[in-house]
Amino acid sequence: MTLDLFSYVILLPVAGFLVNGLLGLFNLAGWRSEARKPVVGWLASAAILVPFLILLQIFIGMAAQDKGFVTLYNWLTIETLQVNISYQVDSLSVLMGLMVTGIGFLIHVYSIGYMKHDPGFWRFFVYLNLFIFSMLNLIFADNLMLLFLGWEGVGLCSYLLIGFWYQHAFANDAAIKAFVMNRIGDFAFLIGMFLLFTSAGSLNFDAINQSVGALDPTTLFLAGLFLFIGATGKSAQIPLYTWLPDAMAGPTPVSALIHAATMVTAGVYMVARLSPLFSASPELMVVIAVIGGLTAFLAATIGLFQNDIKKVLAYSTVSQLGYMFLAAGVGAFPVAIFHVFTHAFFKACLFLGSGSVIHAMHEEQDIRNMGGLRKYLPQTYLTFFIATLALAGFPLTAGFFSKDEILFRTFASGNYLLWGLALFSALLTAVYMMRLTSLTFYGRERFDAGHKHPHESPALMTLPLWVLAAGALTVGFLGLPGVVSHSNWITEWLSPAVITAEVHATHTTEWILIGLGSVIALTGLFAGWKLYTTGLETVTRLKSGLSGLYNLVYNKYFVDELYDRLVVGPYTRLSESVLAKIENRFFYPVFGWTSSAVSGFADTLRYIQTGYTPVYLTLFIIGVIGLISLILFI
Repeated sequence: MTLDLFSYVILLPVAGFLVNGLLGLFNLAGWRSEARKPVVGWLASAAILVPFLILLQIFIGMAAQDKGFVTLYNWLTIETLQVNISYQVDSLSVLMGLMVTGIGFLIHVYSIGYMKHDPGFWRFFVYLNLFIFSMLNLIFADNLMLLFLGWEGVGLCSYLLIGFWYQHAFANDAAIKAFVMNRIGDFAFLIGMFLLFTSAGSLNFDAINQSVGALDPTTLFLAGLFLFIGATGKSAQIPLYTWLPDAMAGPTPVSALIHAATMVTAGVYMVARLSPLFSASPELMVVIAVIGGLTAFLAATIGLFQNDIKKVLAYSTVSQLGYMFLAAGVGAFPVAIFHVFTHAFFKACLFLGSGSVIHAMHEEQDIRNMGGLRKYLPQTYLTFFIATLALAGFPLTAGFFSKDEILFRTFASGNYLLWGLALFSALLTAVYMMRLTSLTFYGRERFDAGHKHPHESPALMTLPLWVLAAGALTVGFLGLPGVVSHSNWITEWLSPAVITAEVHATHTTEWILIGLGSVIALTGLFAGWKLYTTGLETVTRLKSGLSGLYNLVYNKYFVDELYDRLVVGPYTRLSESVLAKIENRFFYPVFGWTSSAVSGFADTLRYIQTGYTPVYLTLFIIGVIGLISLILFI
């Protein structure tokens, strides 16, 4: 394995950010003009494609057990704390890096077509490049401090991209909500870092993982718990998940890049990177598994009744992230990363497909106002349908292999209640995804054809869809179940970097569970298709008969309203009634006095700043005499 070119993996995205950013900021060479848009887009895309090719070269030339480090410079040294800008290249980081840069490049290309008419075109690609740079720092960091730098960087880029259309109040509100809720998790993350440093004496991953046996159980549990709370913020788990659905206010490529394939999986990656730490605390593993299972179920029920095409996919993302944490919680860390990998393909395809639909429908996002679009958007429909099957776990698609492996590992761990919850969530997933597909592409046209003329997206947008759809069909074969093949490539590839719990189950049990998972997926898909193509009247009657339950789920269990009442409202009232008065009566007078004092001092100095050379020369001579006198008489 040669790492001679690895530095360019990190530096090229930030170079794209700086070049496009500076040229666009000062509008040099007409960088903001329509004529420069292709140059801006392809320059930003190349800054991601080249790192992908470098990582692909490294991947081809490395073995699973290979590990290398690239240190650029010493970042800081404070007594015993020494942190380097140093990157760890191993099987886990290379796999994640290929995913981020490969799918990131496809989304960049898609964005050239999708954002073509947006006046902030150059600014959008500046943010995308900065995001990829931050994500690569997060993935390849060999210590928690550098990982946290990337962690905060993707949080900043998320804020900028969610609020990209800042002229709309809803986009600003969504960006602020995402930023604040992530800061809650990040505060807990910092506490976990402090605990680990004070107990392990280092923030390097290898040092932390090797010192696990010397740490007491309480410290292990608390440090891991605070890190996991940070992960619940970044990866949208209970109770910090409510920001992600609102984040759909950003442009659709943002949803595909940040909220499907990369940023929201950062928490799962962090847990896998520190798998020896987390697995050393059985109590913490139970917490992770329970939170993951409950999140998967809760989000799946909410997604069943959403009408915004992107909101359905958003809650689906939250649910699938829950599956990833469920896998980690039962000790199947490689399986969690496997689902991260497969999910990136079909969910990015779905989000970009939804963008193609929105583009064709002139910004319409309500699936109740669509229908019959498959004849207008044949390529979008086929790729969307393939990704839907993969997400639902249709046999032999990518989602089938990774999701069924999670269900199997959960059952084998003895957590039968969580397994049942995850199995039922899989059924709901198939139903709401086929509901989404049916209401969008099947049935009668529910839009005004006189005002809307749907049309297929250009090749720049459809080509990435086909590549992602192909991945949604094929990448699952990297993790064949044990009953089919003794060689599970994904587990063997990741085994040097992450640990996994032993599996105690017979092949018969595994075959039964695979068959059950297949039946669940097929049943859910058929039910969703039947109900939302020819059975809409039945759906209406069910909603009327279960109006109370329907309203509860449709309103997302009123969690946002609960947070407003318990947290936002009291804080706002405190600010208005107490903090504002303190500010007006204390801080403003102090600021006024300070300003007056500085102004008065400046007025005094102004008398000696006359602009006449003789005055300055006189003052200089007086100063020299004063210094000589000071030296002679002291």
